[in-house]
Amino acid sequence: MTSLYVSLKTPPFQPNDIRRRQRESAAAAFGINGRWRAPTVCMSLRVEAPENATKSDGVVLKSEEVMETDARVIVGTYARSPVVLESGKGCKLYDVEGKEYLDMSSGIAVNALGHGDEDWLKAVVDQAGTLTHVSNLYYSIPQVELAKRLVDSSFADRVFFSNSGTEANEAAIKFARKFQRHSNPDSKEPATEFISFTNCFHGRTMGALALTSKEHYRTPFQPVMPGVTFAEYGNIQATKDLIKPGKTAAVFVEPIQGEGGIYSATKEFLQFLRQACDDAGALLIFDEIQCGLGRTGYLWAHEAYGVFPDIMTLAKPLAGGLPIGAVLLTERVASAMAYGDHGSTFAGSPLVCKAALAVLNKISNPNFLNSVSKKGLYLKDILEQKLGKNSHVKEIRGSGLIVGIELDVSATPFVDACRDSGLLILTAGKGNVVRLVPPLIITEQELDRAVEIMCQTLPALDVNV
Repeated sequence: MTSLYVSLKTPPFQPNDIRRRQRESAAAAFGINGRWRAPTVCMSLRVEAPENATKSDGVVLKSEEVMETDARVIVGTYARSPVVLESGKGCKLYDVEGKEYLDMSSGIAVNALGHGDEDWLKAVVDQAGTLTHVSNLYYSIPQVELAKRLVDSSFADRVFFSNSGTEANEAAIKFARKFQRHSNPDSKEPATEFISFTNCFHGRTMGALALTSKEHYRTPFQPVMPGVTFAEYGNIQATKDLIKPGKTAAVFVEPIQGEGGIYSATKEFLQFLRQACDDAGALLIFDEIQCGLGRTGYLWAHEAYGVFPDIMTLAKPLAGGLPIGAVLLTERVASAMAYGDHGSTFAGSPLVCKAALAVLNKISNPNFLNSVSKKGLYLKDILEQKLGKNSHVKEIRGSGLIVGIELDVSATPFVDACRDSGLLILTAGKGNVVRLVPPLIITEQELDRAVEIMCQTLPALDVNV
């Protein structure tokens, strides 16, 4: 018997070697005259673990191998945490070694129903076995059903589907410019400019990137889309003179900034923007990609303010982890669009829309939303009690289950220490804000555990001093 030893660290042989061995095996099996003969050589395969791997319950640990392979084959755009996640259930995640983590990040505010929700899973499996993709050249029932549900539960009359949040914002940019051209047919230069705000984040594609205030996101890719002016978030006086008739096509604003540091707009500020846009003939666009869909305890974050936009963009939690984006808009804006003005091959597929219906049906339940509000208040209360007196904690803010802890030092060592202790949280702002966006199904007991771990890891904040 011949044995072949395979190391997981490096390929055992190259493709040409594989083909050569295949030819040699065929020749051995069929003989010189091409007739079949019983094999006289058998081969056993034994996998050799990496030198630094250990074993747990007989399973070879492979985190380092995965990370090493990632470093070789994935473009280096992510500074990943050194964790290889393999499975999840509810608000718990497990790495390949079996270590358990309490998830207070939910895939950056995506997994609103946690991991492995049974209704979501059934919707995905059933639809995958029925119809997955047809393109937007044809009608499909789940897409129409989802659009109707979104319209019925919002200010909007129409929906456009995309594949992500940044694509939703790109579509909103195009819709705003087309609306201005359609509404002012006699104007030689219809309004094309946009107002956005400090600390905002609207995406990484070239148009959405132009609307994003952080220079380190934009600078490597200059020139981005021209015509964007940034105003101070929440500052009415500083914004008043920037919204100009015939110049400003739309104002983009997050009712609650997520990436920017969990800053909430005031009712007065959003009311001012609504009136200023109306006076200037500009559109008001709410980006609720992170703060919408139940995250604040309201289905839509802007409901708490009683101020309604012309366009709203959605994404993150809508399909429970599958890629989707959506633009909700009024009939007045939608009427400016014509066939062929915009499109997408994959957007609004039957599979993703069926998953989104399962998510939306649960999140929009008033009892579910009330529970989010209650748990949000509970979380902020215990954070104030147990972390609020720490000298590094400047402010605890947020609404519902989107909460920020502003520090006077970098949050990174604290986030790393929490991860090592089995808690997954995020940073935001200028790296000095701890962002908590857990699955909306999280229990008060799990919130207690999360805060307990944060209390235990507070000494990590002194590393920066």
